[in-house]
Amino acid sequence: MAQAGGLHPIGVFFLLAGAFLPIMDFFITNVALPSIDASLHASASELELVIAGYGVAYAALLVLGGRLGDRFGRHRLFLGALVGFVAASAVCGFAPTIGVLIAARIVQGAAAALLVPQVLATFHHTLEHERKARALALYGATSGIAAVVGQLVGGLLVSADIAGATWRPIFLVNVPIGLVVLVVAARIVPATRSDHPVGIDLPGTVLFAATLTAVLVPLTEGHALGWPWWSWAMLAAAVVLGAVTVVVERRAEQQGRIPLLPPSLLRLPSMSRGLVMVFAFSIGFGAFMFVFALTVQDGLHRDALQGGLAILPMAVLFFLGSVFAPRVIGRFGRAALSVGAVVQVAGLASLVGVVVHGWPHVSLWDMALPLALAGAGQSMLFTGLFRSVLADVPIHLGGVGSGVLITLQQSGLALGVATLGSLYLVRAEHDTAHAFATVEAVQIAVIALLAIGVAALPRFTTTAADTPVIDA
Repeated sequence: MAQAGGLHPIGVFFLLAGAFLPIMDFFITNVALPSIDASLHASASELELVIAGYGVAYAALLVLGGRLGDRFGRHRLFLGALVGFVAASAVCGFAPTIGVLIAARIVQGAAAALLVPQVLATFHHTLEHERKARALALYGATSGIAAVVGQLVGGLLVSADIAGATWRPIFLVNVPIGLVVLVVAARIVPATRSDHPVGIDLPGTVLFAATLTAVLVPLTEGHALGWPWWSWAMLAAAVVLGAVTVVVERRAEQQGRIPLLPPSLLRLPSMSRGLVMVFAFSIGFGAFMFVFALTVQDGLHRDALQGGLAILPMAVLFFLGSVFAPRVIGRFGRAALSVGAVVQVAGLASLVGVVVHGWPHVSLWDMALPLALAGAGQSMLFTGLFRSVLADVPIHLGGVGSGVLITLQQSGLALGVATLGSLYLVRAEHDTAHAFATVEAVQIAVIALLAIGVAALPRFTTTAADTPVIDA
């Protein structure tokens, strides 16, 4: 087992690359949906399942993925899950029917859930002080960049129509990249596992997965299917399942076991406050990426390439902002997160103004500056929130804490698409510009609340290396 500090900087890069692919794949399909529809003759509900199937499997199994890595070894699970992800991506790329594509996406999401928690847990176990803070900041940046790059790369690949394959390369591109990461990571990433591995909480895992599925499936499919009786029954069941999950997890911890979602871990200051903010942020972000792609392609009638390029200003400023975020946060602390939130609100509000007042003759250039502002602001907020959540987590629970964090992020992304995305689809039938404005008004309100709420996060202080760490 590798000792602290045993992870080479190149290993950090390839672990981040392994996390990049699953995160990117949640968003890369947004700009490809019209092409998938034309190729496989999918219904609206089936197209939503292409995204929701991946998101539900990913979110439902993330905590289990962290637990399995703690017990059986993060290096082994990272490599095995990466093989599964690459194989499922290949099946997605060659899928002959929409049913096969949806099934392969579910498998792909499950493999991603086993893969991603190993990245944060390995950082948590092998790195110390400023190196750990920097790696966590880079992970936060990678998560956000993967989202916007996903839509950009998706647009480029669909428009290139390589060998007449239209949308298929958005999945097949994972194969060569994943194989390179697999070969390099197998050689240079140290093998680690928890010194105090805990058992698999089978009841908690099943209950949590059932609760999440009962929430996300009807919210995703309800609108497209006209809200049938079973959608309301599932939502009612989700309330009951959630209550049972809480009772079972509390009882497990009282009996001396470590449940899937330890209540004591969730009560840590960094977790209890930071997770709520990450969840709220992710709901708005997931909804934005979904509705922006549809607004540009279906509303402004731009092709997939233009739909991908439209998000480029946000991607560039998010990347640049993430590079400087650790040093800025180190100097100004929580105030930097509040300023980032204010800048993001300004960018989103300006974007809404451009879309509403210029519709239907909105130029992509007109949206560039507002998108750049939004990207710069959210890079600061996103990086700070991610780094704050794991501050108080004990090293031996690194996999559990990482799984909880990413589960809340992924659940928020999926819930944003399911709720605000459905709201957009309902209103877009009558007025696309105002449908976009309605969704963004909700996101702006959430970000504005976060600008105030960051004061409740643990304080950021600065190490000798000028890299922020977090005090409880």
